[in-house]
Amino acid sequence: MPITFRKDNQYYKFCAYGFFKNLRFFDPFLLLFFLSKGLSFFEIGTLYAIREITINLFEIPTGILADSLGRRRSMISAFSFYIVSFIIFFFASDYWVFIIAILFYAYGDAFRTGTHKAMIFEYLKINGWQDQKVHYYGHTRSWSQMGSAVSAIIAAGIVFFTHDYRMVFLFSVIPYVVDLALMTTYPKELDGKRRQLHKGEILDNFKETIHDFVTSFRNIGILRAILNQAVYTGYYKAVKDYLQPVIQGFAVSLPILLWANEEQRASIMVGLVFSVIYFLTSYASRHAGRFADRFRNLNRPLVISLSIGLMAGFLSGLFYNRGWYLGAVVCYTGIYLIENLRKPIGISIIADRLEKDILATALSAESQAETLFAAIIAPVIGLVADLWGVGTALMVVSSGLFVLMPLYSTGRSKTKQG
Repeated sequence: MPITFRKDNQYYKFCAYGFFKNLRFFDPFLLLFFLSKGLSFFEIGTLYAIREITINLFEIPTGILADSLGRRRSMISAFSFYIVSFIIFFFASDYWVFIIAILFYAYGDAFRTGTHKAMIFEYLKINGWQDQKVHYYGHTRSWSQMGSAVSAIIAAGIVFFTHDYRMVFLFSVIPYVVDLALMTTYPKELDGKRRQLHKGEILDNFKETIHDFVTSFRNIGILRAILNQAVYTGYYKAVKDYLQPVIQGFAVSLPILLWANEEQRASIMVGLVFSVIYFLTSYASRHAGRFADRFRNLNRPLVISLSIGLMAGFLSGLFYNRGWYLGAVVCYTGIYLIENLRKPIGISIIADRLEKDILATALSAESQAETLFAAIIAPVIGLVADLWGVGTALMVVSSGLFVLMPLYSTGRSKTKQG
């Protein structure tokens, strides 16, 4: 399908939002930061689980708030919570303080996830570009991945020169202030169908939104698509940070940069590898539409990519255990590429069947399913990593989800693009 949407000012605002949102300089070093503070893999896994469970609990209420009270206000609240979280992380050194920081981060995610995607799809609806969902969302998401690529390089420089993982949180405040300001420039029509809130009517508005939400999700095809999408994204969220110790082992094994200490060598290698990965994922997101166009049924590429992604995770763990660090890093890259290739496709399938006025609520439900699976997987992989190592943990989780695929994989739905 040819690209017919116009790259206007709002298109570039959407792209800028994704770029600055992904300038999370702490991302490539988060797990290493926790390890440097003396936390075990299981404790780290519980922090991730707390984050995902909190998101899970607040996802639907914040989606309703976004649809009922205004999506722009919801996004501004999200970035405010993020900034508070970064500041707490900078000063924290105790597990219990990390819980407070992760809670604020989760509140930000709960207000953000689903809401911005709903704004994008609302804009496509206004302009009559609904058939361009995969292409348009893929383009804007590619800029998010570009932001991650740039972020990895800058983060490596921050750690290399400051010798302090904490500084990545402090520097992350800057782009998030920029995104907060950007949200104030979005047009009011992207708030969607907003209801006038008078005294005593708020509860009725919430009930109406929930009713629309339940009605939309009675379709078995939507539920299957959500499961397929959510399981892999939950898997991705739970395992993605374990690439950091894999890269660290790779950096130490190389006979280069011997003049630098181990932390500096790891920071350089982490920055380079993540930068390459995110440039590749940016390319994958941008061309997700072309990939989807090769199939008459969009469920098929979801199933194929799911299998490939889980296999990549298993092989990465196997290679890591064997000491083949380059192979482990290459296969781990596959996990990232698959997530960004399939995300626009899965979101498009779900959005095609939903009532447009409750998109923030419904897409928040999809994100809620993702966080639920991530919350389940994160402590498991952390516990197995403490007992038998990171490589074995990757193999166990990846093979387990592969065996269970018949339970959550999409069926022969006739869902098509457009």
